[in-house]
Amino acid sequence: MENRKIQDRLGRLRAWMQDQGIDLYMIPTADYHNSEYVSDYFKVREYFCGFTGSAGTLLVWREGAGLWTDGRYFIQAEKELEGTGVTLFRMQDEGVPTIEEFLAGKMGPGQTFGFDGRVIPAGQGKKYEATLAPRNVKICYDRDPAQDIWKDRPAFPAGRVWALDEALAGESVESKLGRVMDRVEKAGAEGLLLTKLDDLMWLFNLRGCDVECNPVAMSYGFITRERAVLFLRKDAMDKSAENFLAEKKVRVEEYGAVADFLRALPKGGKVLADMRCCSYALYRLLSERREVVEGDNPTELLKAVKNPVELAHMEEVYLKDSVALTRFIYWLKTNIGKTEITEISAADHLEKLRREIPGFLDLSFPTIAGFGANAAMMHYEATPEDHAVLQPRGMLLVDSGGQYLGGTTDVTRTIVLGPLTDEEKQHYTAVAAGMLQLSAARWLYGCTGRNLDILARQPVWDLGIDYKCGTGHGVGYILNVHEGPQGLRWRFTEGQKEAVIEAGMDVTNEPGVYLEGKYGIRIENVMVAENDVKNEYGQFMRFKTLTWVPIDMEAIVEERLTEGQRALLYAYQRTVYEKVAPLLPAEEAEWLRKETRAYG
Repeated sequence: MENRKIQDRLGRLRAWMQDQGIDLYMIPTADYHNSEYVSDYFKVREYFCGFTGSAGTLLVWREGAGLWTDGRYFIQAEKELEGTGVTLFRMQDEGVPTIEEFLAGKMGPGQTFGFDGRVIPAGQGKKYEATLAPRNVKICYDRDPAQDIWKDRPAFPAGRVWALDEALAGESVESKLGRVMDRVEKAGAEGLLLTKLDDLMWLFNLRGCDVECNPVAMSYGFITRERAVLFLRKDAMDKSAENFLAEKKVRVEEYGAVADFLRALPKGGKVLADMRCCSYALYRLLSERREVVEGDNPTELLKAVKNPVELAHMEEVYLKDSVALTRFIYWLKTNIGKTEITEISAADHLEKLRREIPGFLDLSFPTIAGFGANAAMMHYEATPEDHAVLQPRGMLLVDSGGQYLGGTTDVTRTIVLGPLTDEEKQHYTAVAAGMLQLSAARWLYGCTGRNLDILARQPVWDLGIDYKCGTGHGVGYILNVHEGPQGLRWRFTEGQKEAVIEAGMDVTNEPGVYLEGKYGIRIENVMVAENDVKNEYGQFMRFKTLTWVPIDMEAIVEERLTEGQRALLYAYQRTVYEKVAPLLPAEEAEWLRKETRAYG
């Protein structure tokens, strides 16, 4: 039934394309700000092809359709696209063309390539121009088929917007604006067009609820030394936010007025805009009035380096969150095989434990609880129609996190539910070893995630296998669970920022093994980079761990660990016990003592 529904929608899209004179139409996974996660209003790609992952681009033409997505979603996409008539293009696989290569081979003179310029980043739009101009292909960027076809489209987001107390933010709006403009002027511009939602929330010390699990509000900003203009839904602001912005002398305009504002700018001068975040449509408007200086949002790096107030709150929140997950593991191991537990009821129980933590706001992303083969899908999400009942065998992978007044958490544990195969234990041991090795890293300042990734990946590579994703990403502070520019990966592809790891940057540490049709294993902690010794060789750096949740010793084959890896394991488990046990009921604390084998 669902497949026929998708085929019908694609049929209506092709009829619409014919009416509009468009030969090939592109639908990305994005809102007007190129956000990673989007509100239901913007799930146009999902509506037309059925793929529910958070990353992917749909191309539709008269005789076919294709979805481009990365290795995190191959298994999921193959399953969800079956019978829809949409072909899966596995990005970065050998022989698979990029979207630009496909367009160059597919389109010819006189044809028209279409997309909604509000949801395409300016940098990508310019690349499509460069690819198709020599082929005399026209670009149409002002049409949105969902407006005509998606009759029950969800409402445009307009959730409550509230001000973050400076005692939590650790820095005033005035100070942030000053630091941002210092960098804007250093880049050779007099103004900044800021369109990235989490950057806007950080800069103006605001939070919202327009995207599930992401405390952001739909907004734009235009900043100079003389003024700061913030475009958002005025009816969404609570009174405290209204008063707060007035006090900070921030001019507030309606969200939808940004295009008219740019059209009315006097000609002349230079404005900095990030081609990864600014939409193609807004870029075209801005470039008619001002010279556009293309560069990274200065807010991105400033936001990524957490200040001492933020770090202190994060350390406190991560310990409380670790206690909740430890209690969940105890509950799961105590009850498995005695009462029915599903992937959904397990996730619900973990959420209940988090909600008991003071300052809890929301989950930081929908919990991934995958049993057996389901865990091989990196971004699997159980549904009432399609989920597994847990059995006292194998493992359950749980990737989860919370939003709190004081931090955003992200943690994964793969939990033993019953007997394991030798292969499962071998792979779990390798993943644990990699995670611990990276935790203990020491490096000279100037390294990026490319230099450090091998520490986590090497034990898995030693087995001749790999995981098709990065090892780590930055995490926001009461903001998006995925944050840049820092990241840990061995290969940085187009659009992925490679940044020096700075003191104060937090990053996840999450190696894994994913075997399609069998199981998935991931162990994830969050760490913060900090300065270590400084000597004649330079500034050395290290990581400080924030996550304190036990590693499952039932899956560890200690003989497969080196002496150094065993020492790291014992030290981590002992610290988990010392930090978490005092915060647990007596029975659970005793269980944790045995679970960590901290003291024999």
